[in-house]
Amino acid sequence: MKAFVTGATGFIGANVVRALLERGLSVCALVRPASDRRNIVGLPIEVVEGDIRDLSSVKRGMEGCEVVFHVGALYSFWVRPQRLIYEVNVDGTRNVLRAALELGVEGVVYTSSVAALGLGSRERPATEETPVDPEHIVSDYKRSKFLAQRVALEFAHKKKLPVFIVNPSYPVGPYDVKPTPTGQLILDFLRRKVPAYMDTGMNVVAAEDVALGHLLVLEKGRPGEPYILGGENVSMKALLGILAEITGLPAPRLRIPYAVALPLAYLNAWFCKAFGGVPRMTPDTVRMARHYMFYDPRKAVEELGFPQTPAKEALRRAVEWFRGSGMVEREIDRRWRQT
Repeated sequence: MKAFVTGATGFIGANVVRALLERGLSVCALVRPASDRRNIVGLPIEVVEGDIRDLSSVKRGMEGCEVVFHVGALYSFWVRPQRLIYEVNVDGTRNVLRAALELGVEGVVYTSSVAALGLGSRERPATEETPVDPEHIVSDYKRSKFLAQRVALEFAHKKKLPVFIVNPSYPVGPYDVKPTPTGQLILDFLRRKVPAYMDTGMNVVAAEDVALGHLLVLEKGRPGEPYILGGENVSMKALLGILAEITGLPAPRLRIPYAVALPLAYLNAWFCKAFGGVPRMTPDTVRMARHYMFYDPRKAVEELGFPQTPAKEALRRAVEWFRGSGMVEREIDRRWRQT
């Protein structure tokens, strides 16, 4: 069986490609001409140059493939120009699904995000059924993923395309070359650039589990049904404590109140907008941090057999990969080795 994959050079996509190859599938990857291809160097896959914003290149690459894994997306909380995140995440998803429909593929796995779902709480983690208030979605990234999932649901229910939807939570692990916002926190910790933390929480899941979940949903899932690919719910304080235990580096003790963090985020965003660069935190990320982003992956566990790697093990793998990738400064890397 031949699989067409978008986003193969990215974090989750690189893990999905490896999971497909391990299962014996052949892979055709749609890759932008200017894309960083480190994640797929040496892999026995076919590469077709194109862009998910260009329907003709998507169809050209997809021809002859039985299944599609649409993993490609723009995962960032700081995108300029602003419209780009909607062109990639929403219009790009529509192009991939339209091409799949016209070519009559057997199934499409769409990589959504828990960002497209409603918010739960520390006491009651969100599920696939937690309602979303479209008027109060924080950040263009979350709004774009919410709109893109609506496109996927429309193709599944109205156009009868067999679309399987997965919603990864906070993935950590190998091949996060950019890095993504999730990996940036780990990398910043290793570089001693996390002086403080906010009172928030997230659901940590191993990237390798997320990749396997893409295959499991195609085998056992129900079309048009979202599945949270999540792991262990941990507070930010606990996550930093786990990283400290893994690395031997000290965890920050200072907790920043929301009332202090938000003005600092506005100042940081203004500076980067005026002088260039990417802010470490934005007003949107601070607003999101007011909520414990805890999720319940029970549906995927029970229906798909989705694995549950502990957060500590997932973070350990991520730390080892960042350390071995050369993305951590040499002196910090030496200190980690001595622990």
